[in-house]
Amino acid sequence: MAKLRRFWGWAIASMLFRLALIYFPRNLNLGFRPEIATPVTSLRRLAEGYWLKQSSMSPYAGSMYHGSPLLLSLLGPLTAKRFEGQPSHIACSLLFVVADLITAMLIRTTGQYLQSAYSQSLKHLNLMKHLEASVCHPAGDIAALIYLWNPLTFAACVGSSTSPIENMIVALSLYGACLGLSPLAAFGWVAATHLSLYPAILLIPVILLLGYGPDSPPRKLFVGRNFSSNGYESLPQTCHFSWRPVVYFILWASIWSSFVLVLCSISLMQYGGLFEMFRRTYGFILAIEDLSPNIGVLWYFFAEVFDFFRDFFLIVFHVNILFMILPLAMRLNHRPCFLAFVYIAISSMLKSYPSVGDSALYLALLGWFVNELADMKCSFFLLCGYVGVTLLSPVMHNLWIWRGTGNANFYYATAMAYACLQIILVVESVSAMLQHDRKMRKQSIEK
Repeated sequence: MAKLRRFWGWAIASMLFRLALIYFPRNLNLGFRPEIATPVTSLRRLAEGYWLKQSSMSPYAGSMYHGSPLLLSLLGPLTAKRFEGQPSHIACSLLFVVADLITAMLIRTTGQYLQSAYSQSLKHLNLMKHLEASVCHPAGDIAALIYLWNPLTFAACVGSSTSPIENMIVALSLYGACLGLSPLAAFGWVAATHLSLYPAILLIPVILLLGYGPDSPPRKLFVGRNFSSNGYESLPQTCHFSWRPVVYFILWASIWSSFVLVLCSISLMQYGGLFEMFRRTYGFILAIEDLSPNIGVLWYFFAEVFDFFRDFFLIVFHVNILFMILPLAMRLNHRPCFLAFVYIAISSMLKSYPSVGDSALYLALLGWFVNELADMKCSFFLLCGYVGVTLLSPVMHNLWIWRGTGNANFYYATAMAYACLQIILVVESVSAMLQHDRKMRKQSIEK
């Protein structure tokens, strides 16, 4: 009870801190930061698109808005509301605060379920002594608090970015898949893919979660132990792939996709229909049309590359993400939630228009595996690296854009350092997880 009270105390404090930042004079101007608001997630661009639509013009006219028409219908009216004496877009900011709280609760509940399921798997392997001998931290609470108190989450929430909404939808999909709720998982996956395209690669972790259940030790340990004793029937659920929830997921995903497409076609009936939406949203993301600076590594590259080679390198960078999907899925199929974390981290690193809101999500999901990754290397180096890049990025941008004493290489150097940190994080976390699995295998054999 004391731990629960302590958790809610920290959670409420994080909400109050967000409200204080929202009412801070001039709102810190975070909405103009390229690290926070991208051409896809900027709330100012969304407000411009809503104004165009209210003026009987296509919301995609010009080059301002490139997001979902449904998100435009949801948040657009809130951007138009003005309250005397209140900061601009106050209604959207309060909505983002609520979205952050919901995301944290989804992450917490999912983490608690993962930890409970993992303990049951260890009981099947008679390895509870190993669990009792080690310090077991509440993974769900830690992951939720990481999300709530991460400075990157604060920046995304206060900085007029729609990233909190996207993070909430992704967390909802993983929550539904982890608990075996196929309709909820399908809704979250379809909505997340509709908003930003890249969550489409989460299809594999979601299917593995529905088919096999939550993360567990390697299945070979269960098969070897149970075949020699009680037979096939004694194998735990994680060793059998259940097709029924997967079929339900595919069915519900088809239903939700049709529903979203119908709503989008109705919303854009007078402005080019679905073709215009696909061209201005997914086409804009894949073609990397906007080369304004951000914390990614693609904008500078495509600003310098010859137009003759542009299409070739577009294919190379986008296919690079797809090439990693299958090998990782084959090696980490027994840990679908950890696989989802890896996929989100990789897409955040290689996507066309990344923001700090993407990092806030996968850093929180990393908290789910605080016990398994206790021996992860370079943790302190990564922490210092993230802090350093977070502080240096606005300094380098200021030297380049406003003071004129630097150039684009100054800012791009921080983007390269940021990408390297994410690569090290993914490599070291995967290595630590595989090392943990080998340790479990060794202890199981000794039993």
